[in-house]
Amino acid sequence: MAGDRGPAYVLTFSCVDAVGIVAAVTGLLAQRDGFILDSQQYADLDSGRFFMRVAFRGAGPRFPEGLDAVRAAFAPVVTRFHMDARISDAGAKPRFVIAVSQGSHCLNDLLHRWSTGNLAIDIVGVVSNHQHLRRLTEWHGLPFHYLPVDKDNRESQEAAILKVMAEGEADYLVLARYMQILSEELSASLAGRCINIHHSFLPGFKGAKPYHRAHERGVKLIGATAHFVTSDLDEGPIIEQAVERVDHRDSVEALIRIGRDIEAQVLARAVRWVAEQRVLIDGRKTVVFR
Repeated sequence: MAGDRGPAYVLTFSCVDAVGIVAAVTGLLAQRDGFILDSQQYADLDSGRFFMRVAFRGAGPRFPEGLDAVRAAFAPVVTRFHMDARISDAGAKPRFVIAVSQGSHCLNDLLHRWSTGNLAIDIVGVVSNHQHLRRLTEWHGLPFHYLPVDKDNRESQEAAILKVMAEGEADYLVLARYMQILSEELSASLAGRCINIHHSFLPGFKGAKPYHRAHERGVKLIGATAHFVTSDLDEGPIIEQAVERVDHRDSVEALIRIGRDIEAQVLARAVRWVAEQRVLIDGRKTVVFR
């Protein structure tokens, strides 16, 4: 059957919008016996940029053999349109390090999805500024790195996080309720590779006990936001959000429980979409090919 031969690949790119981009990509695939499995594109008329994600595999003898050959085949098109492009093996699992403090809900959810095969990533380690979640991490057979931090050792502690990532050949860092503000230097070094999760009360209820203050105000919607980390605190490009309706009958404890459930779900979706190369950064926002 067409498209039933060999591994699948994913091409994602952005470039200045122009006539002929889709034709160049799909035409090359047709010429090289490529079979398109899925294709999505978006033209941002405000920024003048074009975004595309194409999943494909070989369906004939002219298809390049291996990832390097596929990249070489696309090189003229990438050069012609000055694309910021990435071509990857669709079956490859990106590698993640997870950072956490004391809250277990997001870490536990990611570890469960990963260990049951429902999240196609490789988790190579967990770093934390507390010891609380060592047992949970090691129960899943993962290394736990205790990296305490204070105002005097922040630079060396962040260097240690980068060392853990380098030794694990990690592609991404996930802040799964890691209650520390990353330095501008670390945020810059992980641009587009660091995902954070927080409640969606911001900027309305900053600081301690946001659910208590939200309860006092009688909020009707609570939610969570997953975004890429930048030097602007909690203002990086948004990947995913969700909300749930609450009412006057919900206690503070109920709001916290609902909020934690939403945070875990939103973070898992963000991690999945990033791992599947479905998220492209468009200035201060993202294009998400769901």
